[in-house]
Amino acid sequence: MKVLHSVHPEDFKNYHTQQIRDRFLIDKLVQPGALNCVYTHYDRMIVGAASPADNRLELPNYANLRADYFLQRREIGIINVAGDGEVIADGKAYALKKLDCLYIGKGVESVTFTSADPSSPAVFYLLSAPAHASYPTTLVSNDEVVKVNAGSTAMANERVINKYIHAEGIKSCQLVMGLTILANGSVWNTMPSHVHDRRMEAYFYFDLPEGQKIFHYMGEGHETRHILLDNYDAVVSPPWSIHSGSGTSSYSFIWGMAGENLDYTDMDALAITDIR
Repeated sequence: MKVLHSVHPEDFKNYHTQQIRDRFLIDKLVQPGALNCVYTHYDRMIVGAASPADNRLELPNYANLRADYFLQRREIGIINVAGDGEVIADGKAYALKKLDCLYIGKGVESVTFTSADPSSPAVFYLLSAPAHASYPTTLVSNDEVVKVNAGSTAMANERVINKYIHAEGIKSCQLVMGLTILANGSVWNTMPSHVHDRRMEAYFYFDLPEGQKIFHYMGEGHETRHILLDNYDAVVSPPWSIHSGSGTSSYSFIWGMAGENLDYTDMDALAITDIR
C-alpha cells in the first residue's frame, strides 16, 4: 500500500508541480478487476477504490496496518460511482446502485466486492479512518440521503450536496463523507473556499467527461497552487490548505473528512477577495 506523508505549509511553498502531484495526488486508483488503497498520514486516512469485473475482490489486510484484519481498528465508508454492485460484510450482502453509500464499522472481519454486470462494472470508492468504537453497518441509498441545494448559476457553482456519513446521518467514530453533483454549466466547487484546522479532507472526482480536466486548488489561502486532475483521480488536502476546484465541464466529486469532530459546518471561510 502506497504511503503519503504529511507536508508542512512552509515546505509546500517551494514545491514545483511534480512535487505537488507526488505528495498529494492519488491517481490510477481505479483499475478494472483490482482493489487499490493509499495510506495517508493525514489523520491516518486510507483512500481506496475497488472495481470488480467478473471477479470478487476482498478487502485485504495490509502488512503496514499491523492488524489481524483491515477493520480491526478502523471504520470504512463506501460509495458506488458506476454500475450496480454488491458489498458483502461478514456474510451479509448489501446491493449498491450508483451513488448509494455503505458504512461498515470497526470489528467486521470480511468485506468483499462484486459487480452485478461485468460489462458495466461497479466502482466502489473507499475511505477508511481509525475507529475507537463499533457502529452498525448501514446502507443509505441516494434516494434517501439528505440533499442540500447550494450555489447559483450566476456564480457557476450551482450544485447539490449529498450528506451520507455525518453527525445527523450515518453514525461513525470520525469519518464524515458525502458527494456533490454540479449542475450543467456550473464548474466551481467549494467556492468561496475554506479550511478546517481540525480535520483533513480528501476529494475524489468522477463523472468528468473524457478529454476534460479538473483544476484543483491547494495551499494556504494567501498563497495558492494548483494541479490538474482526471476522472477518477483523488487528492488529499491538509488541514491548512484550501480545497477548491474548477472543471472544463461539469462533474461530480466525493468529499470525505477525518479528524477532531463530526461537525459538517466546522470550517473557517475565506472571502474570495482574500484568496491569492
